[in-house]
Amino acid sequence: MTTADTIAALDRGEVRVAEPDGDDWRVNGEVQAAILAYFRERQMEPREVGPFEYHDKIPLKSGYDDLGVRVVPPATARYGAFLSRGVVLMPSYVNIGAWVGPNTMVDTWATVGSGAQIGADVHLAGGVGIGGVLEPPGARPVIIEDGAFIGSRCIIVEGVRVGREAVLAPNVTLTASVPIIDVTGSEPVEHRGYVPPRSIVVPGTRPKEFPAGTYHLACALIIGRRSAATDLKTSLNDALREYEIGS
Repeated sequence: MTTADTIAALDRGEVRVAEPDGDDWRVNGEVQAAILAYFRERQMEPREVGPFEYHDKIPLKSGYDDLGVRVVPPATARYGAFLSRGVVLMPSYVNIGAWVGPNTMVDTWATVGSGAQIGADVHLAGGVGIGGVLEPPGARPVIIEDGAFIGSRCIIVEGVRVGREAVLAPNVTLTASVPIIDVTGSEPVEHRGYVPPRSIVVPGTRPKEFPAGTYHLACALIIGRRSAATDLKTSLNDALREYEIGS
């Protein structure tokens, strides 16, 4: 398959940068390599879309009516990103190689980076930043699994995986090195790069000693789990209110 064939297959959703493999995910490094090659092979070209002018290497995605996708101006998705039926793009941005599942909302000024995998029935709230990961080929992209609710201004980068139906409160920042600490039991349980399914996560800090004194570094706290009765469409406010925390 040529580079152009691979990007066309990405755009149609026939191949993915990463895909579920049992309880884990399998990364398709050859697809990531094809995206990088596509950038090298393409030339800058001007493009006019109504009153807007662009100058870029990658065409814009098209055919939203046939896809059954709602796109609110001036939302942008690049060719090579796949949007499933029922996706809603408020004024937002979806980069090449990203995969967005059915009935997911990408809210205003949210960004979905290169190769990111966003599941079905996900809500990326206003200003969410989902990082892109393409290098080195084989590196895991950011993965947001089905039914997750990502609160406003959250930042998720460096291949972090958010489990199904998890709820992140506003302003949670997750990188591969940020501790994600489950404080629901008698002893803390620490995760890195992974939010377990149905977790309720809020921003936190923990103290660290330095030569100049004790300072608090950012972490994330798992403070509970979504109850079995919680509908997938339950709002972030409702999920946090259950634990007496406002959004």
